[in-house]
This record gives sequence, structure tokens and C-alpha cells, in this order.
Amino acid sequence: MYSPKDSDRPIAMPDEDTDQDDFRSIDPESGVRRGLKTRHLSMMALAGIIGPGLLVGSGGALSSGGPASLLIGFGVIGIIAFSIMQSLGELTTLYPSGGAFTQLASRFVDPAFGVAVGWNYFIIWFCVLANEYNATSSILVFWSDKVPVWGYFLILWTAFLLFQLLGVTTFGEAEFWLALLKLVGLVAFYIFSIIYVSGGISGTDAIGFRYWDDPGPFVEGFRGVAKVFVFCSTFYAGCESVAVAATETKNPRVAVPLAIRQVFWRIIFVYMGAAFFFGLTCPANDDQLVNGTSRALLSPMTVAIQNAGWQGGVHLINAFIFITCISAINSSIYIASRTLLYMAQQRMAPSFLGWTDKRGVPIPAITLANAFGAISMMNVSTGAAKAYSYIVNLSGVSTFLVWGSISLTHIRFRQAWAAQGYLVEDLPFVSLWYPWNAYFGLAANIFLALVQGWSNFSPWDAGGFVDAYILLPLFFVIYAGYKLVFRTRLWRNDEIDLQSGRRRDLEEAKEIARGEIGAPQPWWRKLLRSF
Repeated sequence: MYSPKDSDRPIAMPDEDTDQDDFRSIDPESGVRRGLKTRHLSMMALAGIIGPGLLVGSGGALSSGGPASLLIGFGVIGIIAFSIMQSLGELTTLYPSGGAFTQLASRFVDPAFGVAVGWNYFIIWFCVLANEYNATSSILVFWSDKVPVWGYFLILWTAFLLFQLLGVTTFGEAEFWLALLKLVGLVAFYIFSIIYVSGGISGTDAIGFRYWDDPGPFVEGFRGVAKVFVFCSTFYAGCESVAVAATETKNPRVAVPLAIRQVFWRIIFVYMGAAFFFGLTCPANDDQLVNGTSRALLSPMTVAIQNAGWQGGVHLINAFIFITCISAINSSIYIASRTLLYMAQQRMAPSFLGWTDKRGVPIPAITLANAFGAISMMNVSTGAAKAYSYIVNLSGVSTFLVWGSISLTHIRFRQAWAAQGYLVEDLPFVSLWYPWNAYFGLAANIFLALVQGWSNFSPWDAGGFVDAYILLPLFFVIYAGYKLVFRTRLWRNDEIDLQSGRRRDLEEAKEIARGEIGAPQPWWRKLLRSF
């Protein structure tokens, strides 16, 4: 259990702290290597975790709600995600070390609360991981069914385990280039969409906004909009992963604020762009969105390309989805393993998971996290569609719970910061529109966690209801159970630890020389760095 802060130790700004631990390549608290570069974290924030959920799952969302519902869903969840990332940016820039927001929830609210947040966050990523393994195996079977699904899974499982054991720098470099490929693919589809709807493809009419008229902007009215919210929250899950990676970042004081700003462009370009062009080029009532015989055939991108006259386009989209799957599996193992690692080091998970080797690689946590990918094999008996539905709903409600917890943690931090006599001007990154933004994030996520299973009430669907809401009582069971066993309590504002987890950048001298820290930057440089 955490101790109250040492009130005799004054808070020092990062550039005034003389602790040499800040300049070690291995983090002395967690044992992980500080090997991620600023560009790695920025690209993870911009295009990391974009997988078949967006490219394939959005087809189901479009079919359930229509193009207007898709835009509304991505827009509303995007506003909430922006709010969460502002809170997370303030917390993570100040406290880049020590286990991300799961540990901060323990320090600023209650250790039992941190345990509940941590395990819910892990649930998100083992669900996502299983789904990505499912998608990748399905793609390989589509290309060649000479190897059974379980055979492809074992090959993939071994390959990803060995790759993760190479270390965080290799992971970061791979994610940088995979994310870049995903962005290039999306840009190519956006350009194709503009040409297609304008009549620029030989043999096709200029369809303009035809599909907004027929079958129309909405499917099932408000009910359709409500269905889309769960899908959209799942697609956005991962924006907050920059906080998990901050401990392993060389220069978090520069990298984290930059990554937080990149999330805004992720919302506009990736999510809103995809929602707009998917709804523009693919009719919501296309049977292929629901009954396609492969992952690629379920994607709005495939429907659009085939409607434009290229029937073989399914193979191109399959290849693109395969690339996104590789990135998504890679990132899911990373986030899930680090979540387990940090929880184990704080007595929130079995202690053996908190071990790292001399290279800073958490081998037990990586192995166990990857093992949860075997859940994807449930599609062999229950069917891929049903497995996907169950997994999406679980990870969706967990996302709302974790995001709401981040907002609450931020509120508690600011209360303690003021109560202990510190100024907002002392913060290296200041959240926009506090406190309204933080309270909005908290209220919005509580509301969405409660209403996300609304469609199961009429007509009544007992299985869907349990799937949608089972994690709500589980969150409080974990909280209450840990609280009773370890006798934790809510921290008072005056005893919250505002010291631990701060550090200077490994390349601080170079950053000062470049004017990135320690000196005001001109507006044009700030704008350029945001892009």
C-alpha cells in the first residue's frame, strides 16, 4: 500500500532535479528500457492500434446505423477521447515513470481503485488481441486453406512472441513504419473515394451523396445511433496507450505533449475521415457488409472498390487489413504486457509478472499477455461473427470505464495540487479547459457505460444484456475485494504523493540546444511540430 507523501521533500521541476537515475537507460523503478524515440511515440499516437476494427468493424456499424450515425458516433466519441487525452497529457507529462494511469489512480484516488482500473484495462487488450488474431488467421485461410486456422494461429503466436522479446526499441521502430503504411493506405483510399464519387473512374457515374439519399442517412433512427457508439468506442481504444509507453520513452517531456497533440489529427484524419468516406462510397444496406464471406468482403473499402468496377480489389484490401492486423497484434501484446508488469510491481497482480531481464524486457508478462490470444480459437466452435460480437462489447464498456477513471484521476490530482500549494503554471503541460473538460469526460463516460447496451432492452436479449453490462459489477467487485483484503482507503488531498514518477529526459542537453525545452518557441514551430 502506498505511503503518504514526504512533506519535507520539495517538488522540483524536471530541469532542476539532480537525480542521476533520470539519465539511466533502464528505468530504476520498473526495470524497463527507455528505448522509444519521440517519433515512435508520435506515430503510435497518430496511427497506432488502427486495425481491422476500423476497416472491417465499421462495416457493421455502417449497416447498423447508416452514414450519419457513423459520423455522429465517431464525432461524439472523438470529443470524449480529446477530453481524456487532455487529462492524460497533463498527468503523463508530469509523471512519465511508474506505470501510467493505473498507478496514478492508486496514488491520487485509492489503491483499490487503481487495481480495478488496471484489470479493466487489461481486459480491453486481451479482447482486442484475441480479435486481431482471429482476423489475421481468417485472412490467411482466405488466401490458402491448406493450413487450418489453429495452425496459422500457432505460427503467428510464436512469431509475435519472439518479436516482442527483441525489446522495446525494435517494437517502436516496427510500429513507426507499420503506422506510416496505414496512413498511406488511408490517404490512397480517400483519394480514390473523391475520384469515384466525382465520376472520375471510367464506366461509373458520379454518385456524389447518393447513398445519403438512398438508403438514407440513418438506419433505425436513434436505436441505430446507440448501436454505433459501442463500435466507435472500440475503434478509439488505444489513444491512451501513449501513457503506457511513456515510461519507456527516452524524452517524455517533449514526446508526450507532442503525442497528445497528434491525437487531435488522429481523430480528424483517421476516424472522421474514415467515417465520412465509408458512408460516402458504400451503401448502408449492402448485404456484403453483414454477410461477406471473408474479412475483406465485410469492409466498406472493398464494397466501394468493387462497386467502382474492380472485383479483384478484395485482395488489395485483404493485404491492407493484414498489415493493420500485424500492427494491432504487436501493439496489443505490448500494452497488455506492460499493464500486467506495472500492476505486478504494485501488488495488483501476481509478483512474477513484474520481472524484467537485464535488457528491460518483461518476459513473463509478455508471454502471459500473448497467451490470451488463444481466445481467438473460440471462433472454431462458436463462429467468427459471434466471437467478434462478444469481444467488441466487452472491450467497449471497458473503454468507457477506463476513460472515466482517467478523468477522475485528473480531477483528484488537480485538487491535491492546489491543496498542497502548487500553481497551475508549474505544470509542464496544462490541460485545456480544466475543470470543465475533465468533468465532461467523467460524466460522458459514466453515461455511455450505462446506456451502451440500450439496444438489448427492446426486444429483450438476455445474452446481449449480460455481455454489455457484466464488466460494470465486475469493476466494483474488484474494487471492493481488494479494499477489504488490503484495507485501503481514499487518500486525502494533503497526503497524496506528488513527488514520485517524475524524471528528466535522457537527451535533455540536445533538447535544450534545439530549443525544444527551456525556451519559448515561436508559433510557427509549434504548429509545424503539431503536424
